Amino acid sequence: MHHREPHQGMAPHIPADIYQRAQDTGQPVVFVVNDPTPAGFPWRRVVIPFAIAGAAVAGGWGLVAALCWLLDVAAHTATVIGGAAGPIGVGGITLKLARGKGH
Repeated sequence: MHHREPHQGMAPHIPADIYQRAQDTGQPVVFVVNDPTPAGFPWRRVVIPFAIAGAAVAGGWGLVAALCWLLDVAAHTATVIGGAAGPIGVGGITLKLARGKGH
């Protein structure tokens, strides 16, 4: 079956006589398609690993800062409780947890 018009998959801007001549002579029809990807450095491929590494580092420093704050609060709490409680005794053994203000 010989087609007089280009197929649906063909580009609609090719004139029918050029298509017909290419079909009759066996000459190839060349389609030029512009690539939509811009030429240049692929920034996305570079930035994503650095963003992930930066987030991991920031999270690590946040974890260290939270642990330091928690230890500081725990030490301060223990000091306040020890100072307010005075000496603790069990049986005949007495343990003084903090120095008095006079020493």
